[in-house]
Amino acid sequence: MHLLQPELHSRRAFLRRSAQLGLAGTALPFALNLAAMGEAAAFAADDYKALVCVFLYGGNDYANTVVTYDDASWSRYSAIRGSIALPKASLTPTLLTPATPLPDGRQYALHPAMTGMAGLFNSGKAAVQLNVGPLVVPLTRAQYNSPDRKAFPLPPKLFSHNDQQSVWQSSSPEGSTVGWGGNIGDLALSSNGNSLFTCISVTGNAVFLSGDSALQYQVSPSGAVAINGVKNNVYGSSAVRGALTALIQQPSSHLLENEYTRVTARAVASEGQITSALASTTLTTAFPANNPLADQLKMVARLIGARNGLGSKRQVFMVSLGGFDLHDNLIAQQPGLLQRLSDALTAFYSATVELGVADKVTAFTASDFGRTLSSNGDGSDHGWGSHHFVVGGAVKGKAFYGSAPPVSVGNTAAPEDQWHVGQGRLLPSTSVDQYAATLAKWFGVADGEMAGVLPNIGHFGAAAGRPDYPTDLGFL
Repeated sequence: MHLLQPELHSRRAFLRRSAQLGLAGTALPFALNLAAMGEAAAFAADDYKALVCVFLYGGNDYANTVVTYDDASWSRYSAIRGSIALPKASLTPTLLTPATPLPDGRQYALHPAMTGMAGLFNSGKAAVQLNVGPLVVPLTRAQYNSPDRKAFPLPPKLFSHNDQQSVWQSSSPEGSTVGWGGNIGDLALSSNGNSLFTCISVTGNAVFLSGDSALQYQVSPSGAVAINGVKNNVYGSSAVRGALTALIQQPSSHLLENEYTRVTARAVASEGQITSALASTTLTTAFPANNPLADQLKMVARLIGARNGLGSKRQVFMVSLGGFDLHDNLIAQQPGLLQRLSDALTAFYSATVELGVADKVTAFTASDFGRTLSSNGDGSDHGWGSHHFVVGGAVKGKAFYGSAPPVSVGNTAAPEDQWHVGQGRLLPSTSVDQYAATLAKWFGVADGEMAGVLPNIGHFGAAAGRPDYPTDLGFL
């Protein structure tokens, strides 16, 4: 009852958009897929804005990413983490210096591999949201431990990779078909000349970008994915290519065959439109080599640069980086992953500056879950809350948002353990819905539309009697 409610989307569509319907563009994300009818936007976009979700698959270890630095906290961190703790001296070059100091003298630094991200933060172009994760309703540790799941519901299937990836992206466990990025896209469809280019994935299929009407158009880091036999000669023969092109786009008297043909024709046209728009886009910003996340973000930047040719006013993108499930080899493997993340986001921000849209593009990180503060000997295990980054010219940067959790494993009844549920797993003090609502509001989603985008948002904020869990976190 607390999770995704499709009827909200139908009601939203009927009440707010019944007077304005328009066709969504259609294409084959990987050669053979999808057609849809789109609905009119809830807002009329007269400028450009884009959201870019950077998903870290596997569950990133928060404690060695945004690392507690003040003497008292670092000493506790080091004692708890043991051999996987980072030396304090190594953190000094990435010390974060917020414009407003944190309470109680708390300080943070980033992993030593994240010098670029530290530079973005300290120059005011990035912020850190502390201890964010999936929640259905606000919870204390006592409520988490309560057997009354009706009064105090938990996110489904906590600590499960596939399910928590889906819950982060869609508010529902694995099997969900609609994500909040796609729900935002639903509201923006008619703002774009070709609504198909509203939600674009550079990382394959993900529920995040699927809406009630919005489709996730998939591209590769190299560009639009073509139907090979249409794009290139078949067996070296242009005649065979021509015959195949005509065959797969040939009208038919059979209803389903004709629809299939129509979708294929639109796929071919959309690939051509993307390819042409990218060819006329110049981007000189250098992106790091041998970095798959940088390759994806470079394509996002190029697509943003091609926005006028594509007729795009509002877009939602998704990119990702895997490998963060570090039960073992945390010290050996996390540095390379975090350097890729830091270098890629730094280059991407520079590209938005080059394109003149730095304040129109906001990138944000997400992950399955955080991990335990306790070490398992060579790594850390599945957790819950985590710290995340928001990057862009519109970000109120050089700041931490949310509450800094005490450094503890949470195994006592002491007040400082209230935000832990054992082994240093963080009980989120900020929900994904609050995080997403802040991004959605900046993008242009109205307060009255939020419940259709984020099904649990009604349990947070002043209207729900929880002003301590605001629906606008203030980082944009």
